[in-house]
Amino acid sequence: MHPENFGLNNITYSYKGRKFLTGVFFPVLFFLFGMNGFSQTMEVGLFGGGSYYIGDLNPSMPFVKTQIAYGVLARYNLDERWAVKLGITRGKVKGNSANSSFLPDRQLQFESPVTDISAVVEFNFFKYFTGSKHNWVTPYIFVGVGAFFYAPEAGGFKLRDLGTEGQTIGYLGRKPYSSTALSIPFGVGVKMSLTKRLAIGAYWEMHKTFIDYLDDVSTTYYLYGPAIDPNVPDEFYSDPAMTHEVGMQRGNPKSDDWFSFAGITLTYRFDLRTKKRCRDLKH
Repeated sequence: MHPENFGLNNITYSYKGRKFLTGVFFPVLFFLFGMNGFSQTMEVGLFGGGSYYIGDLNPSMPFVKTQIAYGVLARYNLDERWAVKLGITRGKVKGNSANSSFLPDRQLQFESPVTDISAVVEFNFFKYFTGSKHNWVTPYIFVGVGAFFYAPEAGGFKLRDLGTEGQTIGYLGRKPYSSTALSIPFGVGVKMSLTKRLAIGAYWEMHKTFIDYLDDVSTTYYLYGPAIDPNVPDEFYSDPAMTHEVGMQRGNPKSDDWFSFAGITLTYRFDLRTKKRCRDLKH
């Protein structure tokens, strides 16, 4: 994003996120909940796997510097094809310019915890029911909306507080970025019934964000590198190489950051139907 319009762009992206919620996601949820599904069950469970990010310090390579991720989930099965899932997932993302094909000599690096809360709509390619002897496995796709919290760090310092691109002094109108943001999660997975109540699954979930500071890197340098005092964190973490001129490219403001979770789920099924309706099902 362009530094001169940082505040305005934040507002624009928030508006886009709200527009997606009110114009697309919520109407789909209302439609699905209004369906006369006959396989209404709830599944709760755990997620374990890994997390990584795509951004200015890793422009294109998936699973680079993958970190441990974990979470909990609740899935409401509307019928054998459709489900709605709510998940809370915690992970970490890391990056280092030395591992990037884009400006590898910047000596920039970061790590950030990411806590994500997402709601997605799932579509099963095959009919599926946990506990079924016939419809016991299916691949599926999903899409939804999420909110996440992040806090990039380096050397034990919170990079947002340092204003590494001049945000704390208002350089070129730049302002501190928010530590919360919206995302659009989407991905693919597979579900498999193990027993009458237990199911195992796996999925790969990408999050399209509307921010460019998950890695604390976006625009240009604001300090003259050779004059930086390495004992002053505000200066040093702006340009650890201490070689750049004011206004030189530090990141790519035209490309927002992404993060991803991939791993395994284990869920337990609870019936939300009457016994009569259960007997009517051919599972």
